[in-house]
Amino acid sequence: MRIFAILLFLLMQITASHADELLEPEQAFKFSAHLLDASHIEVRYQIADGYYLYRKKFKFALKGASLGTPTFPAGIIKNDATFGSVETYHKEVRVSLPFTRTDSNTITLTSTVQGCAEAGVCYTPLENTQQFKLPVTAPVALPPAALVSPPPLVNLGAQQTTNDFLSPEQAFGVKLQLINPTTVAATFNVAPQYYLYQNKLHFTIKQPADIQISKTDFPLPDTKQDPNFGEMKVYHHDFTVQLTLSRPLTASESLLINSNYQGCSEKGICYPPQNHDATLGAQTTSVTADDAGDSKIAQALHSGRFWVVMVTFFGAGLLLALTPCVFPMIPILSGIIAGQKQVTRLSGFLLSLAYVLGMAITYAAAGVAAALSGTLISNALQNPIALSIGAGVFVALAFSMFGFYELQLPNALQSKFANASNKVKGGNFIGVFVMGALSALIVGPCVAPPLAAALAYIAQTGNTTLGGWALFSLAIGMGVPLLLVGLSAGTLLPRAGGWMNAVKYFFGVLMLAIAIWLISPLLAVWIQMLMWATLLITAAVYLQVLDSLPSNVSGWMRLWKGLGFIMLLAGIALIMGMLAGGRELLQPLSIFQPVAGNAITNNASPSLKFERVKNNAELDAKIAAATGKIVMLDFYADWCVSCKEMEHATFSDPRIIAQLKDAVLLQADITANSADDDAMRKRFGVFGPPAIIFFDTSGKEIPAHSIGYKTPVEFTAILDKHVNTK
Repeated sequence: MRIFAILLFLLMQITASHADELLEPEQAFKFSAHLLDASHIEVRYQIADGYYLYRKKFKFALKGASLGTPTFPAGIIKNDATFGSVETYHKEVRVSLPFTRTDSNTITLTSTVQGCAEAGVCYTPLENTQQFKLPVTAPVALPPAALVSPPPLVNLGAQQTTNDFLSPEQAFGVKLQLINPTTVAATFNVAPQYYLYQNKLHFTIKQPADIQISKTDFPLPDTKQDPNFGEMKVYHHDFTVQLTLSRPLTASESLLINSNYQGCSEKGICYPPQNHDATLGAQTTSVTADDAGDSKIAQALHSGRFWVVMVTFFGAGLLLALTPCVFPMIPILSGIIAGQKQVTRLSGFLLSLAYVLGMAITYAAAGVAAALSGTLISNALQNPIALSIGAGVFVALAFSMFGFYELQLPNALQSKFANASNKVKGGNFIGVFVMGALSALIVGPCVAPPLAAALAYIAQTGNTTLGGWALFSLAIGMGVPLLLVGLSAGTLLPRAGGWMNAVKYFFGVLMLAIAIWLISPLLAVWIQMLMWATLLITAAVYLQVLDSLPSNVSGWMRLWKGLGFIMLLAGIALIMGMLAGGRELLQPLSIFQPVAGNAITNNASPSLKFERVKNNAELDAKIAAATGKIVMLDFYADWCVSCKEMEHATFSDPRIIAQLKDAVLLQADITANSADDDAMRKRFGVFGPPAIIFFDTSGKEIPAHSIGYKTPVEFTAILDKHVNTK
């Protein structure tokens, strides 16, 4: 009984100490709100470390105004013991509340949220109230429906003159841009205190006569309550309308398009309908990839000279040969060659040639299809089914390397290909060709500036022949290291015996590593850590790191055992980090660092922090809310190797962090390749990640895109040249 009393006392003390550590709800979730403009309120919650808010527990009420639909940022999915899988917010959350004012000049906002502490304690709903004073209501503006035959300017305010208002051109700027042969972007710049009506926006193709607008995509509008005509859809901020043409515009054609729009001032006047004609063609497209070599590549393409194009793109392929686009293919091809029974220089080279041709033809065909459709086929294949099948293929290849079975065609097909295969010793060239094609689509989804330039050229001109050959030449240049691997195989690979088996086992391990790498985007980080640890530890055991070495062993055996010991330690580190709750693949033991100095921990690995946007509507809202700041939009995907390189090498560079410290950083995660992802890509003419779009302080798109991987030096040069953040 005495022991029970002591344990009860200790439990009460522990509970009391934890209760003392918990913050008051007002401190854990600090509330603030302010008016963004005459029709938007921004609500902000600063969330203390170790606390979070539930997305679905947010509730807002307005007294004195009509509340619209709140705009929430993307949250973090959390598996909550009470509510299941829920969306939560950490650190900070900002919510934009659109509203339509009534006769009242004062509105009262009531905001209700609910959150918890990571320690396991949840708070009751927290309510905050704030009052806002609105500007004195201006005379009511007549909507366009009331303007049957308006004079040049309708003034409804008795005390105002036309000098108090902007001209239509100043109030509503419009710019049309040909994004690709089937897409036109109409960007409207709306001055403060002015707005445009959505139902008065009309676009007409005047020339060519056989082209029409097949689809018009409007961004999400604001809602305005008009006393005479009820609810109206309007735009108070800059926005872009995307127009899809019924057929592609060829290089020799010009597009004459008319824009018709109408808007009003909040001060009490409405303008007559405005007309704007613009002539667009392939030469007017102003969005380009910003890369030192792109201008030369574009000039070579537009010169139309076949051999100039071939040589230029072959050279660009050589420069890309040792990038993440090609590197994963080297162990694949090496493993295929090592799996052959007899390898000569000739057979190794021909196997490599078959692999490279499969890769090159696939790049050319897929590139032409991508330019015409606006979507990379490799992007579409980055889905769970394709990645799982790809990983399964490499697991099967690995176990074949380990000698569990021998992969071969069915007897019926073997007889058909026997004559062709037996002419050169070394294997089934059709199978290697197919493996090269699959590798190009699944293993190496990569968008580099030369590839983007070729795709843009095909899309703009429709010249699939020259563009296709350019992509083929680019892929051949990228395949040169692979051809060297095959050519040297007969010299570097052992002829037979135990060493040959060791080489096959080595490439079997590499095949398993590629399988894990392929499937990683679909797995939680802790599962990835477990799989890598299993592979490393198992390989170390096979290298006999736990066995004692004889005294007369060779230096090579000692070297392999040393490498195996490193693999064993790395695998154990991954296991320890995973079990302790760490989720860093490259720094698994960082979880054991002391947390006392948060500033030290944060400064140890600084990096740019992005806010995710899910669709064009969210993007437009973020750009509109970032008035006065540079906006950077990063296209990212989990399966994009170059994207991860940019995160670890470029976005962590102190110079770049300093240059973008005042910028709004947005990120479009297109891993799922959904319809919204596709719409965002096509809006900016992006074929795949990594791609970065910049917007100036007024929300206008800067006509310079960063395509492909950029080193810190290259990216700094782009910022210095096109983005003034100082």
